[in-house]
Amino acid sequence: MNNQNYKLIDHLKFIIPSLLGIFLFMTPVPSGDGMTIPIALMAGWIQGLLAGYLSLIMMWIIIITALGTVIVKIIGGDKLNRTPFFKQLFNVTPFWAFTRVVAAVFAVMVYFKLGSEVIYGESTGQLLLGSLLHVLFAVFLFAGLFLPLLMNYGLLDLFGTLMTKIMRPLFRLPGRSSIDALASWIGDGTIGVLLTSKQYEEGYYTKRDAAVIATTFSVVSITFTLVVIEQVGLGDMFISFYLTVIIAGLVAAFIMPRIPPLSKYANTYINDAEDDMDESAPEGHNMLTYGYKKALDQAKKESSVLKFFKEGGQNILDMWMGVAPIVMAIGLVALMIAEYTPTFTWLGMPFIPLLELMNIPFAQAASETILIGFADMFLPSILAASIEAEMTRFIIAALSVTQLIYMSEVGGLILGTKIPVSFVQLFIIFLLRTLICLPIITLIAHMLF
Repeated sequence: MNNQNYKLIDHLKFIIPSLLGIFLFMTPVPSGDGMTIPIALMAGWIQGLLAGYLSLIMMWIIIITALGTVIVKIIGGDKLNRTPFFKQLFNVTPFWAFTRVVAAVFAVMVYFKLGSEVIYGESTGQLLLGSLLHVLFAVFLFAGLFLPLLMNYGLLDLFGTLMTKIMRPLFRLPGRSSIDALASWIGDGTIGVLLTSKQYEEGYYTKRDAAVIATTFSVVSITFTLVVIEQVGLGDMFISFYLTVIIAGLVAAFIMPRIPPLSKYANTYINDAEDDMDESAPEGHNMLTYGYKKALDQAKKESSVLKFFKEGGQNILDMWMGVAPIVMAIGLVALMIAEYTPTFTWLGMPFIPLLELMNIPFAQAASETILIGFADMFLPSILAASIEAEMTRFIIAALSVTQLIYMSEVGGLILGTKIPVSFVQLFIIFLLRTLICLPIITLIAHMLF
């Protein structure tokens, strides 16, 4: 690496924000209940501070999202061409626009206890608006604000280059796919899908690469896993929980590209050209020096504190307005079905013998949560919160995170992109991931409990 091109300030601009990001998002710190990460401590503090107002705040966030979406549908998305962030936020498909309006109606009914108790009851609407959305508000506030520390100052570029030697032999993927996986892991699964879609359309990924990355590496973020483990009352086990998710996820990532349907995709680009991309480091570099150079080049681009806070603020709005209405609408419908009909009891029945064979306590209650995750990732944890056995709650929470394909977000988004995966293929991938990850998670849970 030619150091003459870089000043001390360039090195510091990469090192300091990256270390701060690693500290906030990945470093275990002691809390009242055990170990957690600094972002979670901050989220807990703001939740306590605003406890009496969070339901009202979340109701208004959902209402404003619905109003903004309806207005943009009436005036046309082109009117927001000068503000691409708000265009992307409010100019959604008719299905998601309808979902946001339904969410606003539900939020008002739950907050003011209007209509039927089926909607605003303790185990349905109140559980969402009065509990889960409080956690989402707090975690997204700090995770969104500090996310640029991990994404914008070169850490992803360094990791992406170093991971080339691992991604190709292990997962049959280009090294740059590790950046998509890291962006999902650090930011959000939707970020991973959007990155993958963009890379596919620009000719960096083949059809097979895009399908594998979107369905295998658009992993649930640290932020989401934190919300999930808090929801089942095991926040003090976050580090063990997250390591379990990583182990199960890596095993699934190793197996899934090697079996149908993913193994059947053509290894050709969007224009049907064959795969011939060179990923080696240029002459005079090894992978470490090349990765470090790319990290410094990225860090050099970041010069404004205002830009950092602007991007952090946009992340927060994107998470609040993108996720909260979906959770309120789809989550509430699924909870009402789960609470007042036997649908998920029937769907879970085939899994009962398997769960009993694995010595999972409360196998019948656990079986009802297994397929509901295809609708929305939060639902298994919401249903699991009332199960007495900590081990069962742990297994359900970890499984819901490693299943990965949920239609309220990642699944719906994949279908909306040019990535060549169908609804039926998504459901098959969801089932295969469930069958691969469940035994691994259960084995680790038996060691922990």
